[in-house]
Amino acid sequence: MSDQPIIIRRKKKAVHGHHGGAWKIAFADFMTALMALFLVLWVLSNASKSDKDAIAEYFSTPLLVAMSKGDRNSASTSAIPGGGPDPRFSQGERARMDQRPEHLSGEERRRLESLKHRLESAVERDPQLRDLKQQISIELSPEGLRVQLLDTDKRPMFELGSANVAPYLRSLLKTFAPVLNELPNRIQISGHTDSHPYPGGEAGYNNWDLSADRAKASRQELVAGGLDSDKLLRVSGMADRIRFHGAGPYDAANRRIEIIVLDSRAAQRILSQDEYSPLDTAEPLSSPPSTSKPAEQTRH
Repeated sequence: MSDQPIIIRRKKKAVHGHHGGAWKIAFADFMTALMALFLVLWVLSNASKSDKDAIAEYFSTPLLVAMSKGDRNSASTSAIPGGGPDPRFSQGERARMDQRPEHLSGEERRRLESLKHRLESAVERDPQLRDLKQQISIELSPEGLRVQLLDTDKRPMFELGSANVAPYLRSLLKTFAPVLNELPNRIQISGHTDSHPYPGGEAGYNNWDLSADRAKASRQELVAGGLDSDKLLRVSGMADRIRFHGAGPYDAANRRIEIIVLDSRAAQRILSQDEYSPLDTAEPLSSPPSTSKPAEQTRH
């Protein structure tokens, strides 16, 4: 026999490396998203109609309008300027924007825009008022120059449920008063609330009373700051009937004071009551009911 050694070759099985836990992270993210979806569906199924309307209003407001506090009724809902397939085409969008306060005369528009800049500068110069910039909205409107002073949950303009003016609102109104005196335009003040009801219901003190009292308190602060009281044309309370642009019924922004420096033609319409178009009296609203008795039927 040969002394040659016998060599046995065994094939080694390849050991694959560990795959790691990446799939676990992806699966956990998927389950988290699924849980969030079920939670949203459960909340919506238990929400009241008013809450659903508020949610629908929030998501139907264009992002650009919400960020700029614009008027969603006159703004485009399209993400593409002009609403067409070509993003370079903006003629339609520009025309839509130009239609808003265009009825203001050229001279009146220039004066109101100048007043807007002076009001903003007055806020910017005062370090204490500068912190209120996010709660002040000043914009041209079809009626003139609209100044809105908004509540936030952390910094309300009035004490809760009352017409007691907060110190910073008092300072703001007294700063605005001499600037508003620079133009001869008439001024309108309106108070607004959110939709939270009073415990006593509509029969007792309610949001109508609160909004009117806050408008009157704002008028007093403006006059105390030097505003000519003869410039005031209308002071009113609107309760929760007119929400702030894009706000839900219970949002703090609805609790606001609105001061409008009226365009001369808008003021004249109010004074002459032309803002309420008279009915055409040439024809009666409806035929008067007949007072004659129907003919009695003869029984045969």
